[in-house]
Amino acid sequence: MSKTILCIGAGYVGGPTMAMIARKCPGYRVHVVDIDADRIRAWQSDQLPIYEPGLHEVVKSCLNRNLFFSTDIARGIEEADIIFVSVNTPTKTFGQGAGMAADLQYWEKTARQIKQHSRSDKIVVEKSTLPVRTAEAMERILHSGERTVHFEVLSNPEFLAEGTAIKDLENPDRVLIGGHSTDSGRRAVAELVSIYAHWISRERILTTNVWSSELSKLAANAFLAQRISSINSLSALCERTEADVTEVARAIGMDSRIGPKFLNASVGFGGSCFKKDILNLVYLCRHYGLTEVADYWEQVVRMNEYQEDRFVRQMIASMFNTVAGKRIAVFGFAFKADTGDTRESPAIRVCRSLIEERASLVVTDPEALDNARRDLADCAGKVTFDKDPYRAAEGAHAIAVMTDWSEYKKLDFQKIYDSMSKPAFLFDGRNCLDHQRLFQTGFNVYPIGRKPLSHL
Repeated sequence: MSKTILCIGAGYVGGPTMAMIARKCPGYRVHVVDIDADRIRAWQSDQLPIYEPGLHEVVKSCLNRNLFFSTDIARGIEEADIIFVSVNTPTKTFGQGAGMAADLQYWEKTARQIKQHSRSDKIVVEKSTLPVRTAEAMERILHSGERTVHFEVLSNPEFLAEGTAIKDLENPDRVLIGGHSTDSGRRAVAELVSIYAHWISRERILTTNVWSSELSKLAANAFLAQRISSINSLSALCERTEADVTEVARAIGMDSRIGPKFLNASVGFGGSCFKKDILNLVYLCRHYGLTEVADYWEQVVRMNEYQEDRFVRQMIASMFNTVAGKRIAVFGFAFKADTGDTRESPAIRVCRSLIEERASLVVTDPEALDNARRDLADCAGKVTFDKDPYRAAEGAHAIAVMTDWSEYKKLDFQKIYDSMSKPAFLFDGRNCLDHQRLFQTGFNVYPIGRKPLSHL
């Protein structure tokens, strides 16, 4: 008999993950539920609520066959055999732990809904990024009161990178499943393993205890962000010593013990996970009295903020110590290419800092303008939005490249230069353009971690 999988939460993780499971496991019925009716309608349309290369094709291949989207959470819980919990767990903005701890109010509400509407035994899978030992709290909620239904809670963190999520789901480095060393725990783990084994080799499905699985997610993101902050810290030194951070990164990355990934100097990291997970890790360390460990990891975030602020300071210093009244075209607002996600994007902090300096901004991005408008909604009259980069650059004193969209490498920068105010500046926050060619065109070019190319 086919089993039913439910995912509570139709966001960046729940939607793509369930679509891939439905595609690879046609014998399962996969339901995705969310309280946001507009989001559910978008999943059922040709205009998906998130942009991700390849996602549309995966969803359409199984939509209304064995993949269904709904707002009926209660019914979904009652009918499901396996429930993935993929609700938002943002950083708290209030009370104890504000600014660091995870806000678990939506997670707890979901746990109580599962308990309320369950009529049969369930496997409950943590998919959201959660603090260590959260599964224990969920088990206490689910098993409180009369115990007529048994719940087995597993940890199955996601390791998706936005922009490559479909590739990551199709061919992951590993799938991590944490469960208890009891008979029922081992059976639940085996059930989840069997789902992923439809398309992933058993060698890449790693099983651990629940607590190791929960911590591994936080640790993985902390290590990746640490590499970015490390190379960004060196980019500041490179600019002072006239070393080239790209050459330094290449030399470092050729060491097989280090490797080349996540060593591209930039204006900084963004996205929904890195900062949130590191601050969560910091809060946990402080909770357990590990002050030095907390300070170590917190510095990764502080270095990222320093890099963003340093980028703005360089812009101001290079443009004759003022940007007041100057038009600046911001090329890219998504935190990385091939996604419309702007959460914690460096462009947010950079734009707000430039607006404080009374610059006049025009933001362009191929996929993220709707989110950019929301992120800068309180800056009306100080920033405009235009999907066309050529129009955005007309009359601009400077261009700030914030996202390494491939489209930007194909632009006619001679045409752009001719339309700009002179002298024309270009600040490449992603080191993604041909700086020598831009300099020859007439731009004053300011990369990250390299010597500027200036006509002044």
